[in-house]
Amino acid sequence: MRIDAYTHFFPSKIFGMLDDIAADYKDMGKRVRSLPALYDLNVRKKIVDGHKDYQQILSYSQPPLEKIAKTPAQIDEYCRIINDGFAELCAKERDHFPGWVAQISLDAADAGVGEAQRAVTQLGALGVQIYTNVNGKPLDRPEYRPFWDKMDALGIPIWMHPCRGAELPDYVSEQKSLYEIWWTFGWSYDTATAMMRLVYSKIMDTHPNLKLITHHFGGIVPMLEGRIGPGNDVMGSRTSDTDYVSLRKSLKKRPLDYFKQDFWADTAVFTGEPATKAGMEFFPRDKIVFASDCPYDPEGGTLYPRETLRILESLNLSKTDHDKIFFKNLEAVTGRKLVKA
Repeated sequence: MRIDAYTHFFPSKIFGMLDDIAADYKDMGKRVRSLPALYDLNVRKKIVDGHKDYQQILSYSQPPLEKIAKTPAQIDEYCRIINDGFAELCAKERDHFPGWVAQISLDAADAGVGEAQRAVTQLGALGVQIYTNVNGKPLDRPEYRPFWDKMDALGIPIWMHPCRGAELPDYVSEQKSLYEIWWTFGWSYDTATAMMRLVYSKIMDTHPNLKLITHHFGGIVPMLEGRIGPGNDVMGSRTSDTDYVSLRKSLKKRPLDYFKQDFWADTAVFTGEPATKAGMEFFPRDKIVFASDCPYDPEGGTLYPRETLRILESLNLSKTDHDKIFFKNLEAVTGRKLVKA
């Protein structure tokens, strides 16, 4: 069995609300509205049925709720609608979708703690999804600590999705990002940045039970092992106004070790064979889960699953590694039996 750990879909109720609550959502909003496989269940099931021994885990897509909601209470309301919808859908369609990921927002009144616990303990979510920033704010802000405390206590995985828009310019002299650079390079940068902030803020040290699944093989992380490793071993040598040397020495382990030991990563790299190989070399085989990012591809959902499966199968993995990546690591990180005996 091959279980696609990171795919996106809209439960019908929240999709029906988008024109009202996110009518002016641009850029990714344009992309979202162009893909029937994001909201049409029959189209999506046909994609799943196109592959033998293949199922998908569903998660919410874009827009981030903290960008479109007007109040923390409204954020919580939208999260509940999404999560109730996924619970109902997956209960009826388990043969196609054996699990789902709850959507929460750290900008909810309680940093998403209550909805995370409800979705997991009452609705059966495998874990929760957050973004690499909270409407432009970093994940390590003090007001978000209750979320990290709760996730550490629950021991459930966090799917971490990149989030960056054209409003963040590529250069300080400009007003917006051009040529969709905010997506092409920006999302991979955002992923690595969020990971590093969690390390140096000591959230990883103080919350040893956190389980973070990073999208797209950790973004730019596999390519930058030298910078994260030897480069960060002298972190502070390039900074004059802050004592980063003492900070680095106060961490419980080498910065690179957090990236290799404490984060999971998925294989959704837009059919990039070099990126797949780099990710496979960087992350331990116990920390890799199969994912395709369906349906965000030029074919409307069929290309990424097909080509991601082809690339992974071409690597001639041992049966042990094959099974780990395709379903056993996901079962291990979620603590759920997903493949029927």
